[in-house]
Amino acid sequence: MNKVVITGSNGLLGQSLVNLLLREKEKYQVFGFSRGENRSGREDFSYISIDITNQEKLKKSIKEIQPNFIINTAAMTQVDDCENNKKACDILNIDVVKWLAEISDEINCYLIHLSTDFIFDGKKGYYKEEDEPNPLSYYGLSKLKSEQVLTNSNINYTILRTILVYGKVFDMSRSNIVLWVREMLSKGKEITIVDDQYRTPTYVEDLAMACKITMDKKATGIYHIASNKLLSVYKIAQQIADTFGLDKSLIKPISTVTLNQTAPRPTKTGFDLSKTNNELDFYPKSFKEDLQRFKEKLI
Repeated sequence: MNKVVITGSNGLLGQSLVNLLLREKEKYQVFGFSRGENRSGREDFSYISIDITNQEKLKKSIKEIQPNFIINTAAMTQVDDCENNKKACDILNIDVVKWLAEISDEINCYLIHLSTDFIFDGKKGYYKEEDEPNPLSYYGLSKLKSEQVLTNSNINYTILRTILVYGKVFDMSRSNIVLWVREMLSKGKEITIVDDQYRTPTYVEDLAMACKITMDKKATGIYHIASNKLLSVYKIAQQIADTFGLDKSLIKPISTVTLNQTAPRPTKTGFDLSKTNNELDFYPKSFKEDLQRFKEKLI
């Protein structure tokens, strides 16, 4: 029986992981760490209400459990918020990772950590794991620093980088691109979407499965997890409209400069998935195919 601690268990990926691992209760004992009440709609796992930015409490709670694995899904991911509140960003995105690495080293625990395409500058697209990072935003920099904590450590770790995660779980604290576009268009509202940024969105169930695969294989190092075809964000919105049978004429293209965002965004990210295919035996599909799977789950 593997004991697994999931930090950020109330989030989109956190809840998806709880649901996935609880399908094999004979294999995993799940411990969810999050702030406030348990929002997963399930009571068949151990939920610990905790502020993980409290170093003492975090380490004490993990020591008591003695997990085999920690999956760190907790992060400050709102890009402009990170730019405006660097201290809070540092604590959650870097310091917490340092503490998790320290405790993992102490109890000989395996740490799986989530990172992002925003560590790259977006000049080329289809990035490989070993490509040179060059973050444009403080968020991207904080996630790069969190990766460096692990790459400079002596622990067993996996870093899973991902892009624009979407999906739906029991109790959502915030929306994501698919749900937002679907909601706006179903209300007949016009929306503006950038047509000069390119991404490969990630279905949360694929990301949860990738976490499980790396855990089961004890695969160490860095892996890229996202869909396999690069699309403009405008095209992403159009595909959402098509899949859900909504009016895509309500989607209006705009350029990034008109948004006046606090933090710069990379123009073209997307991942090369060769290493993920070859070493994890995991083959993410296109956004269009994933969207169809998601739609069927929503019905």
